[in-house]
Amino acid sequence: MSEKEILAELSADNVRAHVEHICTNIPSRLAGSDNQHRMAEYSAKALREADIAVTVHTLPGLVSYPEKAELKILSPVELTIEANTLGHSTQTPPDGITGMLLDVYTGAFEEFAGKDPKAAITLSELSYSPARHEKQRIAGLLGAAGCVMMNWGHDTNTSVPWGSVKPVWGNPTPDNYGTEMPVLPCIGIARTEGLRLREMAKQGPVRLWFRTKVENGWRPIWITTGEVPGRTEDFVVLGGHQDSWFGPAATDNAAGNSCVMELARVFSRHRDQLRRGLMLGFWAGHETGTMIGSSWFVDRNWDRLREHMAGYVEIDQPSCTGTTWWSASSNAELRRFHQAIERRLMPGRTLKWRRATKVGDASFFGLGAPTLGGHSAFTEEELKATALATLGWWHHTLDCTIDKVDFNQMPKHLEVYGAYLWELLTAPVLPYTYAPVAEQFIGRLTELAGGGKAIGLDGALVHAEEFGAAAARFDEAADRWRERYAKDGTKDGAPAEMLNGCIKRLGRLLIPLESTAIGTYGHDPYGLTAQTTMIPCLAEVPRLEKLPEAEERWMLETKLVRQRNRVADALGDARRLIDETLARLG
Repeated sequence: MSEKEILAELSADNVRAHVEHICTNIPSRLAGSDNQHRMAEYSAKALREADIAVTVHTLPGLVSYPEKAELKILSPVELTIEANTLGHSTQTPPDGITGMLLDVYTGAFEEFAGKDPKAAITLSELSYSPARHEKQRIAGLLGAAGCVMMNWGHDTNTSVPWGSVKPVWGNPTPDNYGTEMPVLPCIGIARTEGLRLREMAKQGPVRLWFRTKVENGWRPIWITTGEVPGRTEDFVVLGGHQDSWFGPAATDNAAGNSCVMELARVFSRHRDQLRRGLMLGFWAGHETGTMIGSSWFVDRNWDRLREHMAGYVEIDQPSCTGTTWWSASSNAELRRFHQAIERRLMPGRTLKWRRATKVGDASFFGLGAPTLGGHSAFTEEELKATALATLGWWHHTLDCTIDKVDFNQMPKHLEVYGAYLWELLTAPVLPYTYAPVAEQFIGRLTELAGGGKAIGLDGALVHAEEFGAAAARFDEAADRWRERYAKDGTKDGAPAEMLNGCIKRLGRLLIPLESTAIGTYGHDPYGLTAQTTMIPCLAEVPRLEKLPEAEERWMLETKLVRQRNRVADALGDARRLIDETLARLG
């Protein structure tokens, strides 16, 4: 069996049939709703028909059912604007809230400099970093009364968005319920109306009134999992969310779920060829709950995932109409592997890459499993014209209809996803490289060096450089063994087992540092500002050097010294792990 034969069996017609069925018969798949349950059973049925063992899990989830909001401009003119309550928004008093409009553009911390947000109603762009959840958190911390978020898209886009503002990743705990749940009422409006408010605010004070309507509470939700066994206990997880906001939600994520079903069907037929197993995950609580299903799955399967999970491939929003580029996000150790596939299968296509951050259902970073997601993308010019509408102007609106899926592009998506999986599931040595990971650590610690002297980052940088030298040796040795397995088909599995064991352990050590502030045994709030940086636990180092010698500085310095020690220890352990593995290889 070869990759070519696997890819030839994938059917875009099957994907289309699934998308059409989901959009027509199971629209509005809000987590905890009857339709979300029906969707979980539909994905289970598709897996069973592919001879895959399936479980539909029922679990409690803190989800949100928002409704239409009411919004009025009180002055300088009187005007009513259509609005949606955003998921997990707090409920306004029965008579609503009133406040002066404060335009904070992206909604990031720096946008508030020189402004007084106390009791104001903020206006922000829905699309710009940070995420909606973080915009709400920041506005709440700084004393705002409520948030209005305008949609992305062209300046003429009249679609009114839905979306969640719940920062807590997954279900809340006693520790984060009081600190990370939403504290403000939040609504979404069309881009046309947001731009009108912005222009009015430039001319003078604008006074707003709005009222939210939302039901937030615990409901049963359903996730579907299945497994195709391989010849070893190791496996790759392939997944995406199967819940949605209102409407057909064709690209988000009926198309992604349909790709997973088709890939599962084909790989199940050839399970005897798989060195590693394929685990399927159809999550819920993504849209109305903020990653409840995927985080629950990680928490409840920790021991097995920690020991045997080799990677996570996420499929969300594939084949959007109007896209021509290819965009992938991954942990750096995966980049060489997947971009080689992308260049081979999509010659001439522009490839975009970014370091994977904790967005979407990236619930596996604390565990330490590398993540890869890819789909067709809009050009930079198109994004600039649509206020960075990376997922289409229709995203999270009733306009996310089946015409937004480009079925002409679907065969290529399936090919690329199939090629990703074929190599991950069959390669004797996992196709990961660690020199790029070391480069990221060295680069970030060098960038922080000036402000980090007080906490000993120079010593952590030494550890990073030593890890970098070891990573280069490891990559060279792994490539030699990959070549041997490819050329002479050596039957000696011991070297591959040693290399793969080291690879998995390197991920467990380093990915929680690369991509989380909280570390291994928890989840950062969704869209946390620190997560835009490499090594999020050190994100506050630049602030340290600006603080005077006083209590605030001393407390922050104490915190950052401990985080520095965490980074240095992990890099030192990673270097020693490599040295020990190479010594065993001989």
